[in-house]
Amino acid sequence: VQLQASGGGLVQAGDSLRLSCAFSGRTFSRYVMAWFRQAPGKEREVVVGISRGGGNTYYVDSVKGRFTISRDNAKNMVYLQMNNLKPEDTAVYYCSARDDIYYSIQARDYDYWGQGTLVTVSS
Repeated sequence: VQLQASGGGLVQAGDSLRLSCAFSGRTFSRYVMAWFRQAPGKEREVVVGISRGGGNTYYVDSVKGRFTISRDNAKNMVYLQMNNLKPEDTAVYYCSARDDIYYSIQARDYDYWGQGTLVTVSS
């Protein structure tokens, strides 16, 4: 499995970004997908997760109402729409895949990782 994340960049507080993650190598619809992020000096934390069919999602409290995860199983893509970005959202964002029917908030439960894309939000 390969995951290729893209879409990061430098934005100002209040702006929006859309991250994309391209999945290849296996049957995408078998995998729960999630986005994690890691800020400098901090541990990697889950941001959002989405079930295999896309019908169930998870959001960490700090991004609820601002971020939206979606997936397109026909295109093997997962997206993270981030609105009203805040400086505290600054981090490297990683997409991840888990071969399971349940998503997890623990990074150790994910089988594959993308290379990360940097999001920097200036105040």
